[in-house]
Amino acid sequence: MQAQDKPAYILYNNKGKKVKYKKMLQTLEQADIILFGEYHNDPIAHWLQLEVAQDLNQVTKLMLGAEMFEADNQKPLDAFLKGEIDRATLDTLARLWPNYDTDYAPLVNFAKANQLPFIATNIPRRYASKLFREGMDALNDLTDEEKSWMTPLPFEFDVNVPSYKAMLDMADGNEDFPRAQAIKDATMSHFILKYYQNGSTFLHFNGAYHSDNYEGILWYLKRKKTNLIYHTITTVLQNDIKKLEKENLGKADFIICVPNNMTRTYK
Repeated sequence: MQAQDKPAYILYNNKGKKVKYKKMLQTLEQADIILFGEYHNDPIAHWLQLEVAQDLNQVTKLMLGAEMFEADNQKPLDAFLKGEIDRATLDTLARLWPNYDTDYAPLVNFAKANQLPFIATNIPRRYASKLFREGMDALNDLTDEEKSWMTPLPFEFDVNVPSYKAMLDMADGNEDFPRAQAIKDATMSHFILKYYQNGSTFLHFNGAYHSDNYEGILWYLKRKKTNLIYHTITTVLQNDIKKLEKENLGKADFIICVPNNMTRTYK
């Protein structure tokens, strides 16, 4: 049997050309805002998120933020970062994802150790669900405090954005289905820009579908701030990672191609 190398991932640019990690990092150093798209249970993406954060922190004024924390959990997250509460208390006060300890705690602990801001950017899930079930008008009945945890209402929504159009087709024309996705994207964009500081680099972690094909969060960011430098990263799975498949071309500035049989952090 002829032995072959078995890389855990190969990094590509948006045109499908292989690039070195160092080259990607040099590009990311110039960014104001970076959207790092992941599969939530992919160990390679989670490992590289921490590596990128550590390396950028050596050369830029770094800020972190994530979809995995909802905006109404910012206060307990801040308290943890300041050392005012411990991990167990954070778990009682914030809605931590089931894979927090394996996949996100390393990022939060890194922010804590280096006194970096970590922003909870997502809309509380219950309000996105409310929009889907009851329609946009149902959000008008929320309190001012509840509305402060989401993008200002009413928010712009374009059903012709390809990712939303695809969701509309799946939902047999029910616009509240893609609109519930869009309010997440709009809210994450809102809080990224609210907390972004000039001269810093904001590294944001989100599911790949929230920023793939330069849509989702990035579409909203560019509607509000055209003068900032944005870069995107995504994660894809392939049976053979030696060449980027056509369907994955152009998904992001940098594409982490991972073998389909890579172990998962959870099922």
